[in-house]
Amino acid sequence: MRWRGVHHVEFSVLDYEASVAFYDKMFGWLGYKSFWTLDIGYRSTYYMARFPMPHSYIGIQPAKSGDKLDHEARATGIHHIALWAKNRREINEFYTEFLLKNDIPVTEAPAAYDIYAPGYYAVFFDDPINGIHWELATTPRIPSPAALLRFFRAIKSEETKHPEWKDGAARAAMRSLPKR
Repeated sequence: MRWRGVHHVEFSVLDYEASVAFYDKMFGWLGYKSFWTLDIGYRSTYYMARFPMPHSYIGIQPAKSGDKLDHEARATGIHHIALWAKNRREINEFYTEFLLKNDIPVTEAPAAYDIYAPGYYAVFFDDPINGIHWELATTPRIPSPAALLRFFRAIKSEETKHPEWKDGAARAAMRSLPKR
């Protein structure tokens, strides 16, 4: 059983210097650490939540071709990246103190998404330079009874729209993967 998720992801960006400036501000606000390749072999800047312990990280490097992304078009590629927030308060503060103050395009203001998971809360926004779509989200480790109730009600509401889910949404959602 794997206990870690994504090792790292890297984006090719249109304007590397402007992108570094934007991501330095964004990830700095969120308390990330950063390092770069010193242009040894290639040019990339990386951001990670924990340093120096092995942890997933996000990198950017100069693009050689391409245009600004449009997540609404749902073209082939990454639709969005979700970062963990500590809690709802951090999301609300990030929204007012970073996104709004810096005129960052917000596609969905902070809100609860009861259908995703108990207590799920997020804000969605776009990188103004490259169009990369981001989400800052939190899901409590131990959801409140009220959050659990809202989640189960949202699931039940969806189940009424899908009579083909004879054994319920949880069973219908689970998939088996091939083994080694």
